[in-house]
Amino acid sequence: MNNSILSTNRSIEQKVNLLEFEERGVKVYVKRDDRIHPFISGNKWRKLKYNYASFLNSGCKGIVTFGGAYSNHIIATAAFCAENKIKCVGIIRGEEPKVLNPVLILAKLWGMELQFASWNEYGQKDLLVEPWLNQGYYSIPEGGDNNDGSRGCSELLDELTLEYDHIFCASGTGCTIAGIVKGVNLLKLKTHCHSIPVLKQGEFISDRIHEEAPTAKNFTVHTTFHCGGYAKTTPELFRFINYLAKETGILTDPIYTAKVFYALIDLVKDGYFNKGETILVIHTGGLTGLLSEKMLSAVQNSIK
Repeated sequence: MNNSILSTNRSIEQKVNLLEFEERGVKVYVKRDDRIHPFISGNKWRKLKYNYASFLNSGCKGIVTFGGAYSNHIIATAAFCAENKIKCVGIIRGEEPKVLNPVLILAKLWGMELQFASWNEYGQKDLLVEPWLNQGYYSIPEGGDNNDGSRGCSELLDELTLEYDHIFCASGTGCTIAGIVKGVNLLKLKTHCHSIPVLKQGEFISDRIHEEAPTAKNFTVHTTFHCGGYAKTTPELFRFINYLAKETGILTDPIYTAKVFYALIDLVKDGYFNKGETILVIHTGGLTGLLSEKMLSAVQNSIK
């Protein structure tokens, strides 16, 4: 394995200087996991780290995995496999488009074989993956969401240089926040963890956390910042993306990271935190979420 892929030394803790934080007397930092790798970034890298190790130990000849048409997991897997000369297959949710989007073009450019499945077919992943397993491929779940994935996410805590009162993370499947909560409890830290689900009815994130840390109580799941659901946005969210980028230089995507920063600022304004508290936001990468024509158009409209 290419050792450079395993290095997270580019992921720094960066102070976020915004008037909203200064006025409320809180200190906010961001863990720049988006800087780990241009395409194998953020929690995608962390969730895949031990999944890739398990693949290497399996003796299989290739990797098969799942994702949507704009999946950061798909593009991360394709990039990793190309760098390490591993055959890979991406089973993509939805009918094959006449013209591939930028994410799928990059995946194919890196040599990933794409197999498209209708929404009904995609719900039967075991049937879809079976032919590839029979050909000697190793299956990694969508998003790298398993024990290997949460183990990689928990290691983030070992890299921190400061002690934090709060840690914030956007949540899709809940794998990342589950790993963080587990790590906080193993290290016996006093940190309170916060999940910002990016889809409706995100209450299930609590169950996902308890799978990894059954007795954990040091977390809160905030279910009101999804902006309408997964991949749903609002003009206000895009204006916020523009504001955050202009004021701090930090780019966020409208699917995950913009929602967690937006939620944090809203909570800060509401006086949720005590003066003097220190907060860490995990930048989980995934900036390819800006690449769709719809998202780029919305960004352009927000900066007119």
